[in-house]
Amino acid sequence: MSDTNESSAHSRRQFLALSAAAGITSLIPVGGAHAATRARGIGGVAVGAISYSFRDLPGDAAKVLEYLLTCGVDTVELMGDAAEDYAGAPPFPRYPDLAASGMTPAQQKTHMAAYEQESARVEAHRNQWRKSVPMARYQKLRKLYDDAGVKIDILKLGDANWADADIDYAYKVAGVLGARGISFEAEDQAAKRMAAFADKHQLLNGMHNHMQYGDAAFNVDKLLAYSPRNMLNLDVGHYVASTGRSPIPFLQKYHTRITHLHLKDRKSLAHGGDNTPWGQGDTPLREVLQLLQKERYPISAMIELEYPVPKDSSVLMEMKKCVEYCRAVLA
Repeated sequence: MSDTNESSAHSRRQFLALSAAAGITSLIPVGGAHAATRARGIGGVAVGAISYSFRDLPGDAAKVLEYLLTCGVDTVELMGDAAEDYAGAPPFPRYPDLAASGMTPAQQKTHMAAYEQESARVEAHRNQWRKSVPMARYQKLRKLYDDAGVKIDILKLGDANWADADIDYAYKVAGVLGARGISFEAEDQAAKRMAAFADKHQLLNGMHNHMQYGDAAFNVDKLLAYSPRNMLNLDVGHYVASTGRSPIPFLQKYHTRITHLHLKDRKSLAHGGDNTPWGQGDTPLREVLQLLQKERYPISAMIELEYPVPKDSSVLMEMKKCVEYCRAVLA
C-alpha cells in the first residue's frame, strides 16, 4: 500500500470511529487576524460546500440555504444559476437523466440536442434579463443568508467570453452578496481578461482546476502574475487525479494565493481516476484539513459531492457524511 493509500485508510478508520458518536452540532466561531473568512466552520477551518453538490435537488438559492443548514455548514460557494433563479431569471431546463431514461442511444442524442438548444435559447433571454434586474433582489438574498448565519463566500458567476458590461454585472452581484470574489476555470486568457475586472471591483478571482496541473505546459505562476487579485480555487481531488501527487506541498507553497479549496476524494489516474466516497481514494483529505487548521490559513474548504450517490442513500445523507468526516479529523 502506498503512503497516500495508508493516509486515506487512516482517515477512513478515524472517520468511522469518531463519526458514530458525532452529531451535527453548532459550528465553532474562531477569531484571529482572518476572522472575516475564518469565523465560521469546524475547528477553526472554514468548512463549507459548493452548491453544485446539490445539483440533483430542486430549488434556487433559498432551497440551497435549506440544504446547507440541514447538512450543518454555514459557508458556501454559490452557483450563479441558483442566485439568478432566486432573483427571477428565466429558468433553465432541467438537465436530463439519460442514464435512467430507458432511451436508445439515438433517442438520447436527439433528447440532448433538444436540451442544448433550449438551454441556448434561455441563456440568450437570461442575458437580456441581467441588464435590468434590480440589485435589490440580490440584497434580499444576502439578507436571507445573513439572517440564517450562512456566509456566501464565493459566487460562481461570470465568463471571460461575456461582454464587458455583463462581466461587470457578475462582479457587482458578488459584491452585493458579500462574496470575496467569483470563481471560474484556470485558463490563461480568462485569467488575463478577468484580472482587470477583479482589480476594478476590488474582489478576488478564484481560478478552478480540473486536470490542468497534469499538463507540463500549464503555468500557474503566469495566471497569478496578471493581478494580485488572481487567486486559485484548488480542487485537491482533481489535483491528485491529474498529477498523482499529494497537494500538500502545492498548498504550502501557494497558500497566500488560494481563495478556497474543493474537497473531494479521487483516485490517481494510475488507480483509475474515479471519484470515491471520502476515505476510499488517494486524496489526503485528512492531512489537507489538518494543515489548514494547524497553519490557520485563511482558505475556505468547500465540500463538493461528485462520487455516485448509493441507491440506499441520498445527496443530503452523503453530504452529512462528508461534513462529519471533516468534523472527525478536525476535532
